[in-house]
Amino acid sequence: MATTQKQTHRLQSLHTLKTVTAPSVADQVFDVLQQRILSLKLSPNTKISEVEVAKMLGVSRQPVRESFKRLAKLGFLDIRPQSRTTISLISEDAVLRARFIRSALEVKTIQAASLQLDEPDHAALSGIIDEQRAAIGAEDVDKFHSLDEAFHMQICDRAGLGFVWDVILDCKAHMDRVRRLSLDEGAQHVTLNEHIEILNALKRRDTELAADAMTRHLDRILVLINSLKAQNHDWFTTSQ
Repeated sequence: MATTQKQTHRLQSLHTLKTVTAPSVADQVFDVLQQRILSLKLSPNTKISEVEVAKMLGVSRQPVRESFKRLAKLGFLDIRPQSRTTISLISEDAVLRARFIRSALEVKTIQAASLQLDEPDHAALSGIIDEQRAAIGAEDVDKFHSLDEAFHMQICDRAGLGFVWDVILDCKAHMDRVRRLSLDEGAQHVTLNEHIEILNALKRRDTELAADAMTRHLDRILVLINSLKAQNHDWFTTSQ
């Protein structure tokens, strides 16, 4: 009884947490830097400093320092104390691991989606494809990449498997720099056609065809990575 009373007292001493209504400054700094890294606006080997980032974003160095640590832990920054901090090289091993995980999740998802999605869902996905086609015409790579993400996310959400996309977001970041690089090299039309194939398989409610289309779509990175490495050899590494 005495032990139970002590435990209850300890619980009662906890204070009510305040509801978080907005991202912290550190979260916002992290998001800005991560997006610039993934979009290659901050390219591999670029030197970056806490002082410079803090000044440009109009914040103190503390949230920048926290963001740097998070990005380093994820493998996007190389921090050398008392020396310099640089955007990490693209790790081929990390890309291949991310591709394996993403493919396993999205193939199962597309099989479920092929049985569950109906005409309104197909129409919504078709609308995204139309927007991608327009983005190609406007030469808007940023918009095309955003719509690429939306296409995959909508399949998960509309299949009732939105949580799968949350998991994919955590693992796919290392793929994103390679996928973005491929788009910059003119692969938008190939991606668009692959999305059309995926949608056609969904419309036919053919689980095997849908799985094959998604597998080919995600496996294309295995071919792309070699050609992209040859063209951008200073940006890649085989180390983890």
